[in-house]
Amino acid sequence: MNHTYLTASLCAATLALVACSGKSPQTPREHSANLGFLAFGDGGYHVDYPKKKHIDHPLSRDAFIEKEKQDWLEDHRPIAEFDHAPLYVYPGTDITTEQGGAQAVGLAMTQLCRQKSCDFAIQLGDNIYPDGADANDGKDDTQRMNDLILAPLQPLFDEHPELTVYSALGNHDWKSSRTGVAKQISWMQQQPNFNLEDRGYYRYHQGEPGNDVEFFVLDTNLLLSGQHFYELPLLPDGSEQNLVDALANDSAQLEQHKRHEVPHHGEDLQQLNWLKEGLKTSTAKWKIVYGHHVLWSIGGTKYAEAHVLKKLLLPSLCQYADAYIAGHEHDLELLTDDCSVATPQITRPKLPLIISGAAAKMRGKHTPFAEQQAKRYPQYELLWSKSFTWGFAHIEIDNQADELVVHFYSTPRDGSGALVNEPSFRFSHRSL
Repeated sequence: MNHTYLTASLCAATLALVACSGKSPQTPREHSANLGFLAFGDGGYHVDYPKKKHIDHPLSRDAFIEKEKQDWLEDHRPIAEFDHAPLYVYPGTDITTEQGGAQAVGLAMTQLCRQKSCDFAIQLGDNIYPDGADANDGKDDTQRMNDLILAPLQPLFDEHPELTVYSALGNHDWKSSRTGVAKQISWMQQQPNFNLEDRGYYRYHQGEPGNDVEFFVLDTNLLLSGQHFYELPLLPDGSEQNLVDALANDSAQLEQHKRHEVPHHGEDLQQLNWLKEGLKTSTAKWKIVYGHHVLWSIGGTKYAEAHVLKKLLLPSLCQYADAYIAGHEHDLELLTDDCSVATPQITRPKLPLIISGAAAKMRGKHTPFAEQQAKRYPQYELLWSKSFTWGFAHIEIDNQADELVVHFYSTPRDGSGALVNEPSFRFSHRSL
């Protein structure tokens, strides 16, 4: 492939952005009791690192779109809502793949942090596509991580050299091996702007005493790989198929985890106990949990995993946390769970569930599935979503109003990195 690597194009884009804005890098803001941070996920994709199937079984542009349309219809999605991500054709070939938006999102976040406080950032997993570090593709892992993790964020770091990104692991980060996970953790620990601790799950504080936030970062892939569950195809109306029926008609597929993903010596249970006790005993004013996988969504493909995680996590989240933030779905969503099922004995405000997984890839919503979710699960509510977009969230802890403020942003498909305002939402402080 003759495709130009990321660094040179990013430098040019960054210089152009600064020149056009006429602004110099932002100086540190004055001390404030409030906190503002970026939340983005699934940003580790670029066309220089394609899925093997796109090279071994190449498709032309028209064939690629046709395959996307077939998959869309097989999932019982309305054809009137069909769309696809921008496409990229490798130079000198007709091999087509999905265009990535990581560089554009990085530029958009850089613009936002000239306007709003960005005290730190959280990265929601799938930091390296498609197979994590230690992939069997002949590419150097240090270069891979420089290209996929660091380069899209370099414009942001150039203007905010002290900004720290607190990262989580996703399922693609786990794809190759435990060695690959360890390589990513080691690389991040050597970077001045990244933080990811050895176990893959950890906690940290932000903010001043009395107005502080404690964050609990989960390795949700490790939690799911310790569970036994089935993937069930949706029925034509978008509703979930009954497991008994799916087993009888041979459509249920047991979720298969690779051997290296399976928890060692109960490390998944240790993580769950760590979260429960940590949330229970935390003295922070605010408690926010984040990880890669979702608890609810309208994408129509992640619901089996979500049901498993709800059972594992919601009892603790509903009782002690102020929000749960995830990626995994390649879109922007805001949902709530009223906790009436998970903790019926406790009455508190609804739990905000923030999905920000559109930092490089796009995915469409499943409207019939979303409608069926709303009918079947009264504890669930979808407040807003935007599909087939690149984007991220900015979250503020407003200690004057005692509220958590969620603001979404997108950036156009042309890759310009322009910043597009999306809706914002406020939630009451709910933890004790």
